[in-house]
This record gives sequence, C-alpha cells and structure tokens, in this order.
Amino acid sequence: MKAVLCKTYGLPEALVVEEVNSLVASKGKVVVSVKACGVNFPDTLIIQGKYQIKPPLPFSPGGEVSGIVKEVGEGVSHLKVGDKVFSLTGFGGFAEEVEADAQKTLPMPEGMDFITASSVMYTYGTSYHALKNRAELKAGETLLVLGAAGGVGLAAVELGKIMGAKVIAAVSTDEKLELCKQYGASEVINYSTEDLRERIKEITGGKGVDVVYDPVGGKYTEPAFRSIAWKGRYLVIGFAAGDIPSLPLNLPLLKGASIVGVFWGAFAANEPKQSMQNFKELLGFIAEGNLKPHIHAQYTLEQASEALNEILNRKVMGKVVVVI
Repeated sequence: MKAVLCKTYGLPEALVVEEVNSLVASKGKVVVSVKACGVNFPDTLIIQGKYQIKPPLPFSPGGEVSGIVKEVGEGVSHLKVGDKVFSLTGFGGFAEEVEADAQKTLPMPEGMDFITASSVMYTYGTSYHALKNRAELKAGETLLVLGAAGGVGLAAVELGKIMGAKVIAAVSTDEKLELCKQYGASEVINYSTEDLRERIKEITGGKGVDVVYDPVGGKYTEPAFRSIAWKGRYLVIGFAAGDIPSLPLNLPLLKGASIVGVFWGAFAANEPKQSMQNFKELLGFIAEGNLKPHIHAQYTLEQASEALNEILNRKVMGKVVVVI
C-alpha cells in the first residue's frame, strides 16, 4: 500500500510517499481502507515532534479517517468487513490503509459521504466538548471565537449558534468574515484592521463576553481576556499563532473569571461515555442539517505536504481533506 511517511521530524516538505507493507488487524483493532482523511493543526505539530503524542519513526500523520473495513481483529463484534466507518486514529491516516482501535471506530450514518465523515470528529468533537462540557455555554450568553474561520473555530461558530449564544467571530481577513457570517456569527471583527478590545466593548455595550474560544494564542490572548465579562470563561484550545502566551494572574482575579484548558483527546480517553454521548448529539445535529463542515480543498496523498502547509500558513477556511 501507499503511505505518506514522516521519517525525520521537520516541516511538511520532509514527508515522503512510499510503498509499505499492507496491515494486519491485531486484537481489538480493525484495518480500514482509507477513503478520506481530515487534515488538522495537530498533524503539523506531530511531524515536528511538538505534539503530545510522539509515535515512533517512521509514521504517517493523519488522525481522522473515513473508509471501509478491510479486516477485523480478534474480539471485535460491532464491526464487520465491508462496513463504512469513520475513526479517530491519532496518526496513520495519510495512507491507503490504517489500523484503527475498534472502540474509536463508528459506523457511518446512512447518507453521510466519506468527505464529511472525515471532517467531523476533531473539529466538532473539540468544539462541542469545549462549549458544552468546559464552558457550560448557556443560551443568551455571548461567545467570542478567535481564529473563527479555521477548522475548530468555524465549528465553534456553528455550535455556539445552535446552543443559543450570540457569536462574535474574530478573524484576519474580510473573506473569512463573510464565511463566518454564513455559518451563524451575529457579529464579526477583523482584528488585522480593527482594535479587538474596542470592537468587543462596542458590540457588548461594555459588558464584555461570557466565553472566549481561543485556538490561536499569541498576541490576541491578553486583549481578549481583558474583554471578558464577570465570571467569564476563557477556553484554551491551542496555539496556532505559534507563541504560547502568558497572562497576568491579577486579570482572572479581578474578573472572577476562569482559564479553562481543553484537551479533547484526554477527555475522550478518560470519559468515553460522555464523549460518545457528545458524538451522538453531534450526529443528530448533522442529520438535521444544522451542522455541515465547510470543505476548503481536497488533496491527494502526493499533495499532503501542500495541505499541511496551507494549515501552517493559516490559509484554510474550514477543513482540508486528503482523499485516497
């Protein structure tokens, strides 16, 4: 089979495409013939050795796949050969086959296509856990989403609207603003041309925002936190800007506010029943037509480096997918 391989830590240009041995399903696992693999920001970190998970070299990046079950390992009873599935693999998805944990592999709902199935788990899973479980977002509250046109950001915009919040989307270009409006943002801020704090003050009448969803980090973290309302919740999602910011701890004290970490992978591992319940609710939203991932572009295995660079350069609106 063909696979994209990371043989040494580095930037996407270091990846190679090679023929490797086909896989065999071990106990509790299934081998999936991959049809599509979502591309996510953690993929750019894992190939540089900067992510929480560090698979032994060589490995294929790609942690979110859809495809068809090719082989079933011992002890697996809820899946069979030929089933259309989507799965969280952590890595290995940029390949024609991947071995997946059967407990993290779900049958695709009737009518769902492979592209959509490969684009829902990371972004919607992360954002729903963040807003529902960590922020306990309530209808009528105000949600500020930084980096709102990216994969998890746009998912947060959609979910915030479904949950009844007033959503403020903050992004870096007017093109991204228009997309966020289409996906449910009530207000938009272009923080490359507008003063973030002043616009938040204007939009909220000086009250501030109840919840901040921040997958970006960098220079916008402190002004966003200074714009938080009394008893606000600041969700730390990630650091797409590259810099891990520091905050003066007198700010949460004065605001009575919380800084809340969001590590969805650890949540799924430690609270699997709650995680599965979240997925059932998300699939319900998708079936009702209330959620639909925005696909920015599709790439082949040979173009995987290009897809990763698009994310690194923050050019992606919504999701990019590697299609096999």
